[in-house]
Amino acid sequence: MTNSSKKIRSTVTNSLKNTVSKLNKAGKKALTVSALSLTFASLSCLSAVSYAQDALTLDDLLNQLEQGQLTQTKQNQARESQFKAKVNQQQNMLNDMSYQRDNALLLSVQLEQNFADNEITLANKAEALDKRLGELKELFGVLQQVSGDTRSKFQTSVISAQIPGRGQFLDEFAQSMGSSSKLASIEEIERLWFELQREMTQSGKVTTFNREVVLANGDRNNAAVTRVGGFNLISNGKYLEYIDETGTVAELIRQPSNRYLASTSDLVNSGGNTSAFALDPTGGSILSLLVQAPDLKERVDQGGPVGYIILAIGLVGLLIALERLISLVLIGSKVERQLKSSVASSDNPLGRVMQVKDNNPGLDTETLELKLSESILREVPKLSKRLTLIKIISVVAPLIGLLGTVTGMINTFQAITLFGTGDPKLMAGGISQALVTTVLGLVVAIPMVFIFAYLNGRSRNIVNILQQESTGIIAERAERAESAESAELGQSQTLAGQGA
Repeated sequence: MTNSSKKIRSTVTNSLKNTVSKLNKAGKKALTVSALSLTFASLSCLSAVSYAQDALTLDDLLNQLEQGQLTQTKQNQARESQFKAKVNQQQNMLNDMSYQRDNALLLSVQLEQNFADNEITLANKAEALDKRLGELKELFGVLQQVSGDTRSKFQTSVISAQIPGRGQFLDEFAQSMGSSSKLASIEEIERLWFELQREMTQSGKVTTFNREVVLANGDRNNAAVTRVGGFNLISNGKYLEYIDETGTVAELIRQPSNRYLASTSDLVNSGGNTSAFALDPTGGSILSLLVQAPDLKERVDQGGPVGYIILAIGLVGLLIALERLISLVLIGSKVERQLKSSVASSDNPLGRVMQVKDNNPGLDTETLELKLSESILREVPKLSKRLTLIKIISVVAPLIGLLGTVTGMINTFQAITLFGTGDPKLMAGGISQALVTTVLGLVVAIPMVFIFAYLNGRSRNIVNILQQESTGIIAERAERAESAESAELGQSQTLAGQGA
């Protein structure tokens, strides 16, 4: 047999095997038989082709064909008998499976009947149990409710930080009471009573115990923890919280204001004596609100750039006011000393005004008055300088605050446009931040108004002293001039009388 015939036979055989396997999976037996016949015929043809290729004469070829037909007939008969034998075997298998199915159906009917009988028996026994329990069933319902409520209380109670493990018993007891097949024992009822009584007793005590505390930075440290009844936990002058899910005691990340923290130190250092302490009777709700309240720095930060501008303007105004106050106080003290002295000094406004009189002794009254007025006018700007700037700051600060408020409200309404009004905190927080700038503007403006009024008053008092002293100098010069005229008139009259 040549290599080409071998390749052809192999190819045909593989293709027909694939066809037969697919038809067997589909359950088509008749087509399987036809495919097998086709396979046998193909193989026979291939054999004939190979025989024709090996034969040398026509007689040899004829003999080979006769032998091949006989061989093929025998093979076909063997395959047919084998197929019939397998058909009988498959029929036997089918009969066995049918028998097993009938037995399974019979068993299913029996089991269903047993299940129905058991359901009836179980209902009867449950009814009998309910009748026998009577009022005890209501008692167990109350115990289940009380144990559940107590477990919820223990979850948020700071007493659990000192006495752990109480919740496990209550959970198991509540589950057992929820089951109608188990009755509560006297020991379990007394244990529930004991836990309730211990909770009430411990809630009226202030005790100190050692346990692990999780600090605000994440570190763990064993520290002395003071428990104030069932309200608060404190340690090292700070408030703590009890986390039931993890069974840990953690330091609050944000602490309330210093006046509350000071009470914790007073309590720890009281030595058993009575001391004031800021406790939270709500179990942590008020404390959580206090720690969320922003402090002064955070309030200022909410004002944004406008708030910082207002504070900068206020700081400038305060520095100017401080400088003016010191200057006016020093000038006022020098003026007071000058009032008590007859020697004019050039280190104060009054002395410089008095020097005008001393430097011009021969001037008439009107000219001296003009000279004094000119000197006072030169002193007034020195006394009232930069006071106008303080007044401007007192007017501009609230206007800048109003500008920041309007800008903040615009941003708030833009956020409402984007996210809607479903979250009231968003709108309330935006309005609160917007109003911070107005508050800062008023905080700067109101003190500036009082400072300006005070400094302006001191300046005007010094100017009034200068004007009073100037008027006195003019009046004194006028009296002297009038006395000199009267003396000259008397002398002239005397001389005239002597000459007569």
